[in-house]
Order: sequence, then C-alpha cells, then structure tokens
Amino acid sequence: MTQATTIVAAAASDNEFHPPSISDFFPPALLFEGTPFEFTRISMVQVIATVLLVLFLVLGTRRLSVVPGRFQSIVEFGFGFVRNQVVYQVLGEKDGRRFLPLLTAMFFTILFMNLTGVIPGMNIAGTSVAGAPLVFALVAYVMFIYAGIKRHGVGHFLKNSLVPSGVPVYLLPIIALVELISTFIARPVSLFLRLLLNMMVGHLMLVLFFAATQFFLLGLNAFTPLAAGTLAMGFAFTLFEIFVSILQAYVFTILTAVYIQLAVAEEH
Repeated sequence: MTQATTIVAAAASDNEFHPPSISDFFPPALLFEGTPFEFTRISMVQVIATVLLVLFLVLGTRRLSVVPGRFQSIVEFGFGFVRNQVVYQVLGEKDGRRFLPLLTAMFFTILFMNLTGVIPGMNIAGTSVAGAPLVFALVAYVMFIYAGIKRHGVGHFLKNSLVPSGVPVYLLPIIALVELISTFIARPVSLFLRLLLNMMVGHLMLVLFFAATQFFLLGLNAFTPLAAGTLAMGFAFTLFEIFVSILQAYVFTILTAVYIQLAVAEEH
C-alpha cells in the first residue's frame, strides 16, 4: 500500500530531493515510440487494470451459488450497490434496466483504473492522464443524448433541453444559450476534468510525501522527525486516495445517471 517504488524511481542517484512533476504523466514509450499506438507505462497500467477487472468479474461469477462465498459476496455487493444505490435510485427501475449494464461497466472500470495509483509497482492511476477520462466523458455524453432523443425525438429533446418551461419570450435567446453551454458543453467537460484532476493531484501528493521521506532519510543521512512525519502523512494519504478512488467512480457514475434522467424527463 506504499509508494516505495515511486520514491526510488523519483529520487536521483545523488539523493537530491525532486518535487512532483507533470513529467510523471508523460513517461517514455515502451513500444511503438513515435506512432499513434505508442505504448507507455501508463498504457500498461490501464491494460493491467482492465485484465484485473475481467478476472475479478469472471472469478466472482463463474460458480454462483445460493449461499455465496466471500468472493461472490464482494462481487454481488458491488453490483447491488451500483444497481440499487445509483442506477435505480436515480433513473427508477424501468429506465434503469436499460442503462444498468453500461453504468455498471463504467463504475467498475473507473474504480479499477483509479486504484492502480496505490498499488505498489504501478503507482499511478490509469485515469490520471487525459485519454481515459475523456473516453468515459464521451461515453456519458453519448448516453444522455441518445436517451433524450430516443425518448422525445430530436426536436422535442432540444426544446426540452434548451427552453425551460415558463421562461418569458424576451429571455429565450439568453436562456437557450446558457442551457446550451450548460447541457452540451459544461456537463462532459466537468466530468472529464473532475476525474482527471482528482487523480492527478492524488498521485502528485503521494509522490511528494514519499519522495520527501526518502530525501530526509538518505539525503540527510539521518532519521529525522521530518522523515517520520512525511512517512506518516504518506500512509494517511494513501488511505485517503483509496477513498477518493472509490468516491470518484461513484460520483462519475451517479452524475451520468442524473444527466440521463434529465434527458428523459418531460420537463426540466
């Protein structure tokens, strides 16, 4: 649960302290350098997270029983939480059934990619670079637009989204412009930035605490109170980052469900 491997990698051989850098999110290529298919350490982390998620789901559901074991109970709890506390609670059972598979897949994929940031040997979240959060935001964008058009048709969906009921005629152009920006621009952008920046900041904070610990221990050649303090903060922030990883998967999924519910509603 520590970032010890990050400490060693981040610190120079002369034991100088190097603060967290944005360069952490642009690692050198491992394969296909200079091509559109460039494969970096973060790409590898994303692949590993996806494989672990598939294994988690397969192993947890391959031998289903009426009296579940511990592993099956964990999987069922996760599925039940997304179904009952997110999808059905926001969309209701009728509409929720249609979008439950996609929203469940979204929740678990984001969760597993977030958690790689606190797994030794990986030490960076798969969602801490723009590509993955952008894909999730685009999927959410397509989902709520599709839901609205499917329910109301293009014309009524646009009218319902851009022109709230009861607005005076002379305010319609201004309100329509505000609603256009809010609904079709701000929603996907906010989803994208919220997930990306939370995971970026979490990684930088962990690197800061553990790299500082390494500096105080090796750079000063002594175990100082500062090293103990930064190490304790590093462990505490690791636990907090696990909480943030779960929270961000939940927030992203429930906001997507809310946007779908707004799209299928008769009036805003």
